[in-house]
Amino acid sequence: MKNNNDNPILKLTFEFSLEVIDYVEVLQENKKFVVANQLLKSATSIGANVREAQNAESKADFIHKMKIAHKEADETQYWLELCSASKNYPDAKELEEKVFVIIKILSKIIGSSKSKTKIVELSN
Repeated sequence: MKNNNDNPILKLTFEFSLEVIDYVEVLQENKKFVVANQLLKSATSIGANVREAQNAESKADFIHKMKIAHKEADETQYWLELCSASKNYPDAKELEEKVFVIIKILSKIIGSSKSKTKIVELSN
């Protein structure tokens, strides 16, 4: 396994995935299978795409993969908000807060990567 401790976003998304897995197990115990499956797929996809971005073939490929991770985080936020809003689901506020932080970090990474690309283009 790669050492996620060297890269904060890798570590953060990996740990978030583990927490979502635990939450999804609770959902499955309560027979909330449809939402559990959707949440599990989108939440674990965040870290998978961030990890894949580390091996991008170009800056544009890196940005593209991080954008996919951002979209997955946004979808995850939706499912968590739905769980928190439903009276028949366990509270997901803590996970909502964590995915919000991940979204903010991904936005910064994407924004700074884009601006670095523009600086390189302008200097050529």
